[in-house]
Amino acid sequence: MKIKGLRWWVIGLIALATIINYIDRQSLTVLWPQMSAELYPDKSNEERKEIYAMISIIFVFSYAFGQAIFGKIFDWIGTRLGFALSIGVWSISTALHALATSFASFAIFRSMLGIAEAGNWPGAAKGNAEWFPTNERAFAQGLFNSGAAIGGIISIPMIAFLTVYFSWQMIFIIVGIVGLLWLLPWLFLVKSPPKNHPWITDEERAYILSGQKNTEAGDEEVSEEDYNPDTLELLSHKQSWGVILSSAAIDPIWWLFIFWIPIYLSEVYGMNVQGIGIYGWVPYVGAMLGAWFGGLFAQNRMKAGWSVNRTRKTVITLGCLIMLPALLAMANPGAPVIAVLIMAVILFGFQTAIGNVQTLPSDFFSGKTVGTLSGFAGMAAKLGAVGLTALVPYLTRGGNYTPAFIIGAGLAITALASVWFLCGKVEPIRAQK
Repeated sequence: MKIKGLRWWVIGLIALATIINYIDRQSLTVLWPQMSAELYPDKSNEERKEIYAMISIIFVFSYAFGQAIFGKIFDWIGTRLGFALSIGVWSISTALHALATSFASFAIFRSMLGIAEAGNWPGAAKGNAEWFPTNERAFAQGLFNSGAAIGGIISIPMIAFLTVYFSWQMIFIIVGIVGLLWLLPWLFLVKSPPKNHPWITDEERAYILSGQKNTEAGDEEVSEEDYNPDTLELLSHKQSWGVILSSAAIDPIWWLFIFWIPIYLSEVYGMNVQGIGIYGWVPYVGAMLGAWFGGLFAQNRMKAGWSVNRTRKTVITLGCLIMLPALLAMANPGAPVIAVLIMAVILFGFQTAIGNVQTLPSDFFSGKTVGTLSGFAGMAAKLGAVGLTALVPYLTRGGNYTPAFIIGAGLAITALASVWFLCGKVEPIRAQK
């Protein structure tokens, strides 16, 4: 049996995993205003917000640790088993949230979820490098990045709808089961990397492998031209630090909205869970469109003859410049519909840029180094998110979120500077002789 366009089925499953990933993590965010009143009836709103921030910080710390180790895990056991391990554990962890009754139990289950969910991103980067030629990687990256946005679009109204019929405990169980069901088509379809997959056509195999100028991420054998440094040598390159620092700066902007959109709508506009379900999904539409736009624009420019260097820098710059004025406009958005539309512009710019930031490891390096650098960049990104998340309860006392959005604008500038001044020319790095 041969399947035409097998690489698109693979990236489609990874995008679906990303959708499930965001439904799982957003469940707590959407349910928190209702849950916290039930679990902490004697606490004030500010105290509940601080508890939520601490739970979120534990999640992101665990996520950062998970990204560091899962980069290596995917390099050791491969994309197929790596994804099975990651989504299997995170789905079980989500279901266990139904048993949480205290900060300690939420911290434990949230930590398990964070470690396991982190595997999705180095795994997706590695899968992209395995299954796509260089000129299609930004578009493929945009496809599975759009899964995060679609997950946000689906999860917020879906969770709000489920609260009408189910307890918050049952909702966590339902969401966990969905992830376990994903394992069935993944293990059936993704039998091996494209070089050895029995169902890939000869034409598609040749197209993929001939277009991987600097990486065959699933191949143990590398040519003499490939450069696969060890970890210390990898970190001796300023380009590696450009990737790491740009990720650390830009990613907290995303997490600012992932963690706080429902809380923001509840605190600033007095919305309940059903009201959040009506408004909270809108920013993710911008994120979805930005993920598609960033990938398609990069692919179009490369087909038009632009270099990888020119393409990556142009698209990343465009995304950051879209975010900057919109972040500043959130200081006084006015009506809730205007606020969520401005958020949509911010997340459009973010997703336009981030897909190309995330392809930088495979633009610079080859083989197993791609997963390792992606893991380090992901860890740095989550540590940056921890810092901003820890500050939000103190920056937003009294419902004034302006300081948080100003910091977000500064982070966008920092990410842009890291790409231009540390990454230098975006091209494969060769070993010095």
